[in-house]
Order: sequence, then structure tokens, then C-alpha cells
Amino acid sequence: MKFYLSRRREEMSKDNEFDQRILEILRLDSRKSFVEIGKELGLSESAIRRRIKNLIDDGSISRFTIEENSDKKTSAITLLSVSSTTDTNSVASKLQSIAGVKVIYEITGQYDIAVILSSDSINEINSSIDDIRRIEGVSDTDTVIILRTLT
Repeated sequence: MKFYLSRRREEMSKDNEFDQRILEILRLDSRKSFVEIGKELGLSESAIRRRIKNLIDDGSISRFTIEENSDKKTSAITLLSVSSTTDTNSVASKLQSIAGVKVIYEITGQYDIAVILSSDSINEINSSIDDIRRIEGVSDTDTVIILRTLT
């Protein structure tokens, strides 16, 4: 019985290694087909399809998306303070409808919310910031423009 458990752990470790390698391949090129991934890992297309379905089902993969060429965009991080009489969640919800808002984080520290903005021009970023400042409950903002992104 002890041998069976250690062998099962070894199999689970190998399975996890394959899953981690699949995730890494998809991070680098999410357009790779199941067949291509299978060839790279020495697994069948159906095994890759099943593993990716399991990764989706267990929440390891939450969504598939595209990444825009950020060299052609202007991006900024805007930090927001929310009035103590306003629910932070309601402000965060309203932010979702503002043009240029890409990501919203509720954070701890001096500020309550961090927003990642991205638009074609600095004028569009300014317009988005003006819209953010008009949200009821936003008491202060601090914005920094992103000059360069390293990955």
C-alpha cells in the first residue's frame, strides 16, 4: 500500500508538471493548437483538450483574452481615495463603465482603488480621469503615466 501511495504521488506530480507546462505554453502563445501543444509535450490532442478543460473547471484558467500592443497605447495608473461615507464597491462598479478603464483593483493603504487606464492618446486618458473624478464618493485621485512596460 505504501508503494501505491508514493507511485500515485509521483503520477500526480507528473500530471501537475504537465499542467504547469501547458499553462506556460499558453501564456507565451495562447493561439497554439491542442495538437501543437501535444507534440511539444509528447501527449495526444485529446489529452491536452481534457487537461485544458480541467484547468478551466478548477479555476486555473479563468478566461481567454487578447493582449493589445501597448506600444501604440498611452497607459496610466490612477489611484483613488473613496469618501468614508461611500461604499468602495459601488465606486468600483461605476468605474467599469468608463472608457479606457482596463483593470480595477480594490487595494489597502493610503488609497482605496487602483485603476489601470489605456487609450490611444493622452487626451483620452485625461477625459477618463475627469469622468472618474465625477463619480460620487471619489474624494481624491493621483495619476501616473506609464512610460515603459517590461515583461
